Amino acid sequence: MTSYSLHTSAALQPRQHAFCQSRRRSVSRRTSLRIQSGSGSGAPPPKSFKGKCYVVKHNIDTDQIIPAEYLTLVPSKKDEYEKLGSYAMIGLPLELYPTRFIGEGEMKTEYPVVIAGDNFGCGSSREHAPVCMGAAGAKVVVANSYARIFFRNCVATGELYPCETDEQLYDGLSTGDEVEVDIEKDILTQVSTGKTYPLKPLGEAKPVVDAGGIFNYARAQGMIKQAATA
Repeated sequence: MTSYSLHTSAALQPRQHAFCQSRRRSVSRRTSLRIQSGSGSGAPPPKSFKGKCYVVKHNIDTDQIIPAEYLTLVPSKKDEYEKLGSYAMIGLPLELYPTRFIGEGEMKTEYPVVIAGDNFGCGSSREHAPVCMGAAGAKVVVANSYARIFFRNCVATGELYPCETDEQLYDGLSTGDEVEVDIEKDILTQVSTGKTYPLKPLGEAKPVVDAGGIFNYARAQGMIKQAATA
């Protein structure tokens, strides 16, 4: 599957424009979702992420990532952002995923990397899906493919790096395996074996996530004015 880029076909331009307009109206009513996770601090963007991975398979939808009952939490409020993260992936069926993404009584995940199959993030367009994962401490998802709106929301909010691969990593890796994802070299390494897997380049989506989302990126590029200071 071809990686999504910020350059979309002419046929998609009207839909993309409507999506961006909707985001502008939404963000005009609240602060950037990424602000609570410390983005836009001026620190250099990370080159790689190392830690335990959490492995899921195909068609993980947004109801499984964050059930609708938790969508009343407001991510621009620090305490609610943190609480939203504590519910990340809570909708996954227990019989298929007995190891939970968030441990009992915990607020953060021990899995900064999520490995998935096809169509990750399908279902509704809720922006809370990548936001809750980022709030929980996830940094990157490596999947065979994404629902387009989830990919866009990852980039727009700057919460997650949505990496793609043709490798069926969900068959070769298990939850708890330590991996390193190098987003500069586009390589995932299984630490215990040293085995490497190629990733598709993030392309022009990467600097947007680096900046902490589309609005931080636009400000840094001079596309929109910085907020005036007193």
